[in-house]
Amino acid sequence: MAQIDNEIFDITNIRIRVLEPVKNVLPFQDATMGPFHTFGMAIITLEDADGNIGEAPVFSTYINVLETCLFPILLHSANKPHKELFHSMYWSIRNEGFRGQAASLLGQIDMALYDLAARRSKVPLHKYLGAEKDLVKVYGSGGGTNYNCKDLEAEVSFFLDKGVEYYKMKVGRSFGKQIDVDAERVKFVQQLIGNKCKLAIDANQIWTCDEALTFMDKVGTENIAWLEEPVHSAAYDQIQKLCAKVPVPVSYGESERSAKTFPILSQLGVKHFQPVPTQMSGIKEWMDVRDLAAEKGLMFSSGGYSFFTAFLLATANDNAMLENLRCIMEGLEEYLLVMPEWEQNGCMRLPDIEGLPVRVDWEYCTRKNKIIKCFAWSRQTVKPYSAFVTL
Repeated sequence: MAQIDNEIFDITNIRIRVLEPVKNVLPFQDATMGPFHTFGMAIITLEDADGNIGEAPVFSTYINVLETCLFPILLHSANKPHKELFHSMYWSIRNEGFRGQAASLLGQIDMALYDLAARRSKVPLHKYLGAEKDLVKVYGSGGGTNYNCKDLEAEVSFFLDKGVEYYKMKVGRSFGKQIDVDAERVKFVQQLIGNKCKLAIDANQIWTCDEALTFMDKVGTENIAWLEEPVHSAAYDQIQKLCAKVPVPVSYGESERSAKTFPILSQLGVKHFQPVPTQMSGIKEWMDVRDLAAEKGLMFSSGGYSFFTAFLLATANDNAMLENLRCIMEGLEEYLLVMPEWEQNGCMRLPDIEGLPVRVDWEYCTRKNKIIKCFAWSRQTVKPYSAFVTL
């Protein structure tokens, strides 16, 4: 039984604060989205009757789901242990679907509950979960499809200086229609990194199986660590066909919300799982994927808001990796008092603080008017949950 199962959460107040978007290190584009010049973040804060708080990143654009399904249960379940509380919230989103944003919102609330539990236990969250290490292995991520050679060279140099074992770049320029250009960019990066690290390639689902095979024929497989989301994440027939023909590991998982889909991905031939903690429908869901990857001997990595989610990688085996999308994540450092810090061996060290390995500098955010929206709920303002509202 997990430590949190019997924890009681008497949540009385909830806040969501939306922070002003920060400028990215570089405008960032991938095969299907962008360019993104800025990146934003919203934080949910749960407060219990004793004044303890728990926080986590949250999607702030789905307030209706929070108010209709999740908050009425969260604010009116003072005597329920976590295993029952989570069960109630999980089934409240049934009609919203377990593979969309409602599931992610549930997982984000769950992360805040875990943070609260660890804070009031006065231990770092990774230690609360039983982790014995404070270092997590990191892989460098970026290489936007809009990057020129100078941009690529600067970013690769940054990550090589940090000692990473893997660097991931984007391909699929012009919605996948410039495969020759993609191949040349990959070859350029391969020359930059030499044998200093291995190269991973992310196509963000843009190609068909045949297009992905054409691309791989052009770049070869030497020193390619994995091929990420080359075809649509729901095109299982295409994924299976590609996995059977490509000799490098194929990775999926960022589009998933439930651990229940990962055994299917494994059966299709996927050799690298990449669940995103702030996208999954709960901490245990993420852990189930972690355990399945370990059982089957698959590669395993995870990212999202990497400063926040690093604690989970400390619970995985030593080969598991934290994705660091530096061009976006670095800007968010403006808002953080404490965060995981780089070490020169391609790892980040988790700080010895209670709860999550970050602290948002709310005094700074308030003083500099960085909070652009604020929402608040309490037990007095939210009615108890009624199952009929989601029919």
